[in-house]
Amino acid sequence: MFNSRLGCSSISFRHQDLPAALRTISGLGFEEIDLGALPGVCDHVPYNLDLAAVATVAAEVGASGLQVRSVNGDIGDLNAVLDDDARASRERHLEALLTLTANTGAKALVLPCGALSHHPVRSLDEDLDEIAAQLTHAARRAAEFGVELWTESLHFLRFCWNLERAELLATRLAGTGVGIVMDFSHIVAAGEDPLEYLERHPGRISHVHLRDAVPGNINLSIGNGQADFAAGLRALAESGYTGHFSLELETRDVTHDERPAAAAKAASFITDLI
Repeated sequence: MFNSRLGCSSISFRHQDLPAALRTISGLGFEEIDLGALPGVCDHVPYNLDLAAVATVAAEVGASGLQVRSVNGDIGDLNAVLDDDARASRERHLEALLTLTANTGAKALVLPCGALSHHPVRSLDEDLDEIAAQLTHAARRAAEFGVELWTESLHFLRFCWNLERAELLATRLAGTGVGIVMDFSHIVAAGEDPLEYLERHPGRISHVHLRDAVPGNINLSIGNGQADFAAGLRALAESGYTGHFSLELETRDVTHDERPAAAAKAASFITDLI
């Protein structure tokens, strides 16, 4: 029904519990999901992720018949200054998320590009160095589980929120194996150009999130904002991108009852462009 490279993030139906969201996504005709595991954004994966919770979530996803492309998680602010106890807690959470990623058959765990703040904890360079170091460590741990580690950068709400900071982080991550997730909505919300983003990340894009936006607002349905998906997807193809796409429709311009139809409409539109 839709292009096989196009999936749907469970975040699109975060108002439903996980089994209901999976049924909705499958019923619309998708074959693949990104699994939302972002505290405060999507509760499909418990933040207190012990082995029992990992088993429960993996079983629910397995029963749905949907493939998992990535687990979109969070282990806390990667530019934060932590004591030994906080570092140990972060490591336990990382290990739990990597266990979930492996057990659901996902290709990668996705982590954010720093805190939910544009302001440095120490300094711009020191914070970027710390974020890169934490992501590089997470990538080494991911390899132990047979999965990849990606980061969503640029992210309008987080530390690497514009083209300059996203490029500075990408430069630090060169050769580390950390993949980059491109999100059209965050780029447009930051007042930046997706085509320039691609020029600054040649050959670095591992996955693509799709949602519409206007400057300052990331929460619009596809077609209701300023993102030029036709030009962006054409540029991705011309750059040799062969990865997958995910509708991450955490939108505020439709009701929950309208959301399935809006997702199907968006999927048909993007399928025609891929």
